[in-house]
Amino acid sequence: MRRKKTKPNYRKIVLRLPDLDHAKASVLNSLSSPQSRRNYRFAMDQFIAWYCSEPRLALNRTVVLRFRLYLESLGLASATINQRLAAVRRLAYEAADSGLLSPELAASIRRVKGVKHLGQRSGNWLTIDQAKLLVDKSDGDGLRNKRDFAMISILLGCGLRRAELAALNIDDIQIRQGHWVIVDLVGKGGHVRTVPMPAWVKDSVDQWLAAADLKHGRIFRAVSRHGTCWGRGISENVVWYVVRECAKRLGLEHIAPHDLRRTCAKLCHSNGGELEQIQFLLGHASVLTTERYLGSKQNLEEPVNDRFGPLYKRGSSDIRRT
Repeated sequence: MRRKKTKPNYRKIVLRLPDLDHAKASVLNSLSSPQSRRNYRFAMDQFIAWYCSEPRLALNRTVVLRFRLYLESLGLASATINQRLAAVRRLAYEAADSGLLSPELAASIRRVKGVKHLGQRSGNWLTIDQAKLLVDKSDGDGLRNKRDFAMISILLGCGLRRAELAALNIDDIQIRQGHWVIVDLVGKGGHVRTVPMPAWVKDSVDQWLAAADLKHGRIFRAVSRHGTCWGRGISENVVWYVVRECAKRLGLEHIAPHDLRRTCAKLCHSNGGELEQIQFLLGHASVLTTERYLGSKQNLEEPVNDRFGPLYKRGSSDIRRT
């Protein structure tokens, strides 16, 4: 009796650049969030560049473990490493679904564990005086100064993310219950919220819109070197650049737009704002995330080890050393 012929397995072990590009495109097409697509694209490009630097590597669990060690050697945070490993796992599964990789290899790559999250990194906040100075430094008579003044005011007064600020439209600002608000703001993860806008923030936005003569469309536009408004909007990188330049005038380094979002939450909490209302303002799905923004777990403004005062007087000669 003849043996039944089995169909040979043509799945590859070593994936070349065209195969990886095909799997990468499949991953990006399956993501709906622009922020997720940006993060996954960067993570997959980093893995592909590392993987293709040694062409004879076979895509398996051992290679992904080596990539994890490579990421750890760069000194990245555990959350960043785990996010990039998640992109590699997704890449392997899309390669398996496309018939480029065996399901067994994809399953073994999925079992690669991420890096343990030990401790918590400290956030960056501005004091009320620093926040006032930052707003004051962004103010001016030029058209670009008026735009930057309005952007800094919204970031500090409303706690928006830079992507939300860049996508803000004029028609989004409306009156609800006698107060100016940003209605139906679509944030991270597709969460929809309504953000109250203080009167001083609304005044800064009105000054910019009047100077730029804008009636419809995006609120913030590019400003040329000649002081004219042009384009249909701005990118997130423009928001980053504006915050960095305004912080440099104040002498502050390493200030990002997200630090102004944390500052908004901190100032709300220190002035008696309820934790639940701050969660609604920022659009967090979990109140634990809001607590991290407030720095509630560790108070660095009034640390507990400052309460018992100095143990010696500076300059005294009778200090005993043990």
